Amino acid sequence: MSPATHPAHPVPRAGPPHVGTLKSGATGTLADVAGVRVGHCTLDAGAVQTGVTVVMPHAGDPYREKVPAAVSVINGFGKSIGLTQVDELGVLETPIALTNTFGVGALAQAQIRAAVAANPRIGREWPTVNPLVFECNDGYLNDIQALAVTDEHYRAACAAASHTFARGSVGAGRGMSSFDLKGGIGTASRVAEVQGTRYTVGALVLANFGRLPTLTVAGAPLGRTLAQRLADAARPTEPEKGSIIMLIALDAPLDARQLRRVSMRAAAGLARTGSSYGHGSGDIAMAFSTAYTLAHDVALHHVPALLADAHLDPLFQASADCVEHAILDALWQATTVHGRDGHVRMALRDAAPDLVSLP
Repeated sequence: MSPATHPAHPVPRAGPPHVGTLKSGATGTLADVAGVRVGHCTLDAGAVQTGVTVVMPHAGDPYREKVPAAVSVINGFGKSIGLTQVDELGVLETPIALTNTFGVGALAQAQIRAAVAANPRIGREWPTVNPLVFECNDGYLNDIQALAVTDEHYRAACAAASHTFARGSVGAGRGMSSFDLKGGIGTASRVAEVQGTRYTVGALVLANFGRLPTLTVAGAPLGRTLAQRLADAARPTEPEKGSIIMLIALDAPLDARQLRRVSMRAAAGLARTGSSYGHGSGDIAMAFSTAYTLAHDVALHHVPALLADAHLDPLFQASADCVEHAILDALWQATTVHGRDGHVRMALRDAAPDLVSLP
């Protein structure tokens, strides 16, 4: 199935209220972290409402020039691939890929093929490559059993990677739901100062979680108000069964151990929006640093001086704020999507135009 045609870089709508006291970067996106790019491939064809999103940590070959990274599994109801090796070795070897649950295998193979094409010694003279694919279940809107995601869509998302990118109902976010509304891709950035040096922190989320009555926006119970208006409050309360992937990039010199500490702060931002990480929720956070790379084929790595742990608090704050803001950004940027079997997820802007800040 060929990807549907969507504007490559549409002008984003006005975003949610600013979270926290730290200022945003120049664009307010993950790409404010120098070198990071994001690409989407969106499948929009009747019952098939899904896609692929990729995050490129730098412009080079990620297998040859690895970046330090770490993962935190907040609640592990998920089917992602590659997390155990990242946890063990503390590096990324491929672009980060996001898709639906049943697309994980196809994208892992696509990543392996791409890495082997660029480095034919992989799996022979060199170790195998660790594909890294994160997922959420978009089966409410998307015919997930169609297994529509293929190599072609991974390649298209990689080819589209840019410093400017769409948000909302695009790429891997096309079929995602959040707080019983349309979810998807959201992003944010913050600038933090550590010992007189300014560092940029960015977040990108694949938001597919939450119950409407618990939605909290900058501390305000917007979801409760909207649920009462839509008479959803009278419905039996269902357990939270969705998922969210939270990616954090920063240009501060940290090692994998410190990055794991940063990734844990994603949980703070997630909780502020109204999540309690339910039994059936897959909530996973990854943090990576672009401050240096680790060459694959050298005996010694040259690592810059790392920040002391005692100075990480501003980065922790920036990470929590970025994730909270990125989740809200996904809701603000989303558009209403009609999917399989007549299912619809209404965008927040369509459900409550008077409760959000419109342009």
